[in-house]
Amino acid sequence: MASETQKKSTRQRSPKSTRASAEEKRNGQVAVPEVTTYEVSFATYAADAYGHEELGLTPEQLLEMYENMMLQRRFEERAAQMYGKQKIAGFLHLYIGQEAVSTGAAFALNIGQDSVITAYRDHGIGLALGMSPNACMAELFGKIDGCSRGKGGSMHYFSKELGMFGGHGIVGGHIPVGTGIAFAHKYKGDGGVCLTFFGDGAVGQGSWHEAANLASLYKLPVVFIIENNQYAMGTATHRAFAEPDFYKQAVPYNLPAAVVNGMDVLAVYKAMKDHVALARDNQPSLLEVRTYRYRGHSMSDPAKYRTKEELEQKKNDDPILRLKGYLLKHGLADNERFDAIDERVKQIVMESVEFAENSPLPPLETIYEDVYVQKDYPFIS
Repeated sequence: MASETQKKSTRQRSPKSTRASAEEKRNGQVAVPEVTTYEVSFATYAADAYGHEELGLTPEQLLEMYENMMLQRRFEERAAQMYGKQKIAGFLHLYIGQEAVSTGAAFALNIGQDSVITAYRDHGIGLALGMSPNACMAELFGKIDGCSRGKGGSMHYFSKELGMFGGHGIVGGHIPVGTGIAFAHKYKGDGGVCLTFFGDGAVGQGSWHEAANLASLYKLPVVFIIENNQYAMGTATHRAFAEPDFYKQAVPYNLPAAVVNGMDVLAVYKAMKDHVALARDNQPSLLEVRTYRYRGHSMSDPAKYRTKEELEQKKNDDPILRLKGYLLKHGLADNERFDAIDERVKQIVMESVEFAENSPLPPLETIYEDVYVQKDYPFIS
């Protein structure tokens, strides 16, 4: 049975608290130790380290994971085509390559009880949670039958029923919101947790640090998840951050943390299960999930900041192919089964495009709707 390996990072700090005691404060004294040492360990979740049986997953659940990931992939491939045909306007940030992160997370949750919030690369997480492909595609088309009634587009998927509190376009702006959602779960005592996803670029935002401090201080049921896809827009993480090992961001906030191979859905599932369990016990934590996006930052990005050789090498880690290989190796499915899944997914996606095409545009009078909870808000005339 595979187990987590440990990765250690050593810093100089006292094993005892260096805070001044009450007596020292009264006497106007401040304690400064002569020497301080501090050692901290981080769990790691490696690829190919876990089997489905030890994780309590059935073969049918594995195939459900595979189909879920395929749905995300085919949906976004078709969305890219529709963008090229100018059926979709505005921004379109594709999740292709990161499907193991969304799927592993969704399968580790009590969907409907728990909450999820993320940044603008949100299609994959929405579909993984079970949002309707029809409503998702219609939202991309800006149609009234979209999941945000055509007002949000690519960056603003939302489903109250599934606990999907949206994609958000402001980098790092949603991290305090996710922390607030976790506060609400604790306040109401409903047993829910909040997964708060954000990209590596958002690590440099002050909102992350403020939210992490408050989550730790108030012991909130939140898992902060850094989807480190190696590039913040077009800047490689090692060029933008003095410490590119983002799991170490947990240390100043006294949070447990781990680093995860985000190209292996089983590793992601295991990490999410462990850290969701911590959150249910009101222990916030941090996961750095190392993944990779195969497309540019958005549709307007030619991704010339990376080489073709790098991209081709990374495609060997494709999370869908990795899971397919696992299923074949263990005799849990054959190519005929995979072909049937692919055909079914393609049909679902084609139907979503047809649905979006036929959905009407939002009527002009809906412009003031879904802005304020109060129906007769004074600003609405």
